[in-house]
Amino acid sequence: MPPSTDPTLSVSDLNRLARQALERDIGEVWVEGELSGVSRPASGHVYFTLKDASAQLRCALFRTRARFVAAPMRDGDRVKVRGRVSLFEPRGDYQLIVEALQAAGEGELLAALERLKRRLAAEGVFANARPLPYPPRHLLVLSSATGAAIRDVLAVLAARWPLVDVTLIPVPVQGREAAPGLIAALGLLNRQSALDPRRDAVLITRGGGSLEDLWAFNDEHLARAIFHSRLPVMSAVGHEVDTTLADLAADRRAPTPSAAAEQLVPDRRDLTQRLAALEGRLQRAVQGRLDREAQRLDHLRARLRHPGEVLSRQRHTLAELDARLVRALGQRLAAERQRLAQLQRRLAARPPQREVEQAGMRLDAARARLDQAIQHALARQRDRLAGLARELQAVSPLAVLGRGYAILQDDQGQVVRRAQDTHPGQALSARLGEGRLRVEVKRRLKK
Repeated sequence: MPPSTDPTLSVSDLNRLARQALERDIGEVWVEGELSGVSRPASGHVYFTLKDASAQLRCALFRTRARFVAAPMRDGDRVKVRGRVSLFEPRGDYQLIVEALQAAGEGELLAALERLKRRLAAEGVFANARPLPYPPRHLLVLSSATGAAIRDVLAVLAARWPLVDVTLIPVPVQGREAAPGLIAALGLLNRQSALDPRRDAVLITRGGGSLEDLWAFNDEHLARAIFHSRLPVMSAVGHEVDTTLADLAADRRAPTPSAAAEQLVPDRRDLTQRLAALEGRLQRAVQGRLDREAQRLDHLRARLRHPGEVLSRQRHTLAELDARLVRALGQRLAAERQRLAQLQRRLAARPPQREVEQAGMRLDAARARLDQAIQHALARQRDRLAGLARELQAVSPLAVLGRGYAILQDDQGQVVRRAQDTHPGQALSARLGEGRLRVEVKRRLKK
């Protein structure tokens, strides 16, 4: 046959296309059937087969959703599941990814529980996360006095940490009286804790059972009482797959009563081993420190010298320093004597008296030159002043007035330059070369 022209898919491509088609075209559905082959590996996921008289369906309930399933999930139980049809690509297995599971016939009850759970979560009732004291000094246990849960708790506490004080508050853990009894006991413990601060933690616990057996722990008022408790609360109700409202409202949840006891206190055997390990480390550290200090002591002892030897060495050093000082002083004194002799020779070659006489002669000559320069400068300045006076006299208005001219001024002191600036009868002042005249205008002439 000729090769096909259609594109060839890999197995992975085909499985991926099939998964996408199933998830897109079918989506989320409710399916009812009988449980078979329930498997719970260490991962926390739950795998099972859902079957009826003529067919079966592989199902996967992942850990994040399995913790909200209250049904016990035993082989042969009839259940209703809600999930998404999908395909596990590595093996090509057609499967249902389960989101919720409930026993058949209990649908309305569980639906109401889911609604209540969502409402309490929205109000923050499940937001408690206070740390529990580790280990608690006085543990208060709310449980049945005759149940297996309290025996498991006490046995684990005695084996791991017998130092903890335990007080059992017997309460009903099943039936109509269970929720009110738990609420009343929890309120009493909170009131008494103010008088006895050693009471620092509460454990609410019971063993496994059916959905009806555990229903009291789904009470709304009990969940609110746990949320408002001043004492931190741990809840360990049922088995690992059972999750109640009390578990969600508590500060911490344990999957079983025994697991709760293990979480509350340390194991004394582990602490004994840790103490032994720390003791060994301490001994090794001390021994190492002693070895190092002994080595340091040996080193210091090797460096230590006899005091007489030290004094002898210091005397020798002092003698050397004394000799060096004497030599240095002698050399300095010789150098100073040589410098003094040189200065004396220079002084004898040029005595101060002769220097003073020569300086006096230079001073007399400078004074004579100064007097002569001053006389010359005064003569030049007198000649220059006389020339400036002549130039000033030549341009002075007083010189013009001396040649017979006059300056007319009105009463405001303004100089009269034109006849048109006056009027008959106006009084004027005439300045002459010598003196002034007071004149009056009789008539204006054009020329």
